Amino acid sequence: MAEYWGGFKTPLKWSDIRHENDPGGKVLPSSPYLLLGSTEAYSGKSALTLGIAQYFQQQGLRIAYGKPLGTCFEDSSVKPGAVLIDEDVRFIAETLNLSEDQRYPTLVMLDPTSVQRRLAQTDSTDYLTQLQQYRDRPPGDIALIEGAGRLVDGQVFSLDLPAVAAALDAPVLLANRWSETGSVDSLLAAQQSLGDRLLGVVLNAVPRSELDHVRETLVPFLEARGIPVLGLLPQSALLRSVSVTELVSRLNAEVLCCRDRLDLMVESLTIGAMNVNSAMEYFRKGRNMAVVTGGDRADIQLAALETSTQCLILTGRVAPLPQIISRAEEMEIPILSVQLDTLTTVEIIDQAFGQVRLHEVVKAQYVSRLVREALDFPRLQSLLGLPAIAAAS
Repeated sequence: MAEYWGGFKTPLKWSDIRHENDPGGKVLPSSPYLLLGSTEAYSGKSALTLGIAQYFQQQGLRIAYGKPLGTCFEDSSVKPGAVLIDEDVRFIAETLNLSEDQRYPTLVMLDPTSVQRRLAQTDSTDYLTQLQQYRDRPPGDIALIEGAGRLVDGQVFSLDLPAVAAALDAPVLLANRWSETGSVDSLLAAQQSLGDRLLGVVLNAVPRSELDHVRETLVPFLEARGIPVLGLLPQSALLRSVSVTELVSRLNAEVLCCRDRLDLMVESLTIGAMNVNSAMEYFRKGRNMAVVTGGDRADIQLAALETSTQCLILTGRVAPLPQIISRAEEMEIPILSVQLDTLTTVEIIDQAFGQVRLHEVVKAQYVSRLVREALDFPRLQSLLGLPAIAAAS
């Protein structure tokens, strides 16, 4: 492993080494770990992790992956003693085709039941000591360790991001969902919390019209304060999208047709409450829509089925006409029926956009290309002490 970590034959502390080629004077890690965190939930951390992992794999590096604090689980509660399977870990490990020895265990879930057990002191587990399992397992060339949604998440288990970084003596790469008013403050606060362990940041979901502005103003500001900006990921409708399957789950909807098309991705939401002529004009401007309308609005339903609609969501407990079902089947557009009113339905769908896990193959494929194009991998490799490798094809 010495050749991958700057050629040092004996372990060195993170603070013992400075990278002479980086203008920020960042520290070169002796640890073969890279901890990936975010300043807030749904900042694109899992997408960044997957994209970096795929790039390194393409370069022939053997990687390991883990998520000590689980945050994505199917059951409403996690039973004591159960094998913990974070759904993010499952998806990323399967996408990367990682063997069992390349996967680190999830130690505890950040779910209400687990937190209550901790508060009631029925769970007194020393999870930082359990994190030693990560150190005891050979990481390959580099181990990517994913944190929770925010830096402070997991403090009740002593598994917040700064604590994990200290325990593993690991550098931290942060994903930040770009906000004109919030990114600077949140990143400066993260720097205060992480200190020299902050390897750099990646600004995510930057509107394409703002890329030049961010590159010319925010990036120099952060760099001057010792925060390397390793990439700007542009805003993507696809990554913000939600599958019809996810909408079925969130809405507890009944699928009336085209059950085999629930993998379609929805990028926008439209409410069909106007007259049909206005609706057609409005629908034609949309792309990959979910259209919410009353079950009694056959005219609006037919209009939606003739445009870029990915699913039709009917409210009002009124069954659609047979000809609507027939046309939807011809167009391969799922129709969902919900027991909710229109306002509640719209609120649930609106909350789903941008807050959906990276669990679709189409997103994973897109992320690989996006991260490869947007990230400064030579600089990342230099900061990590990884050997120079050819750019991905």
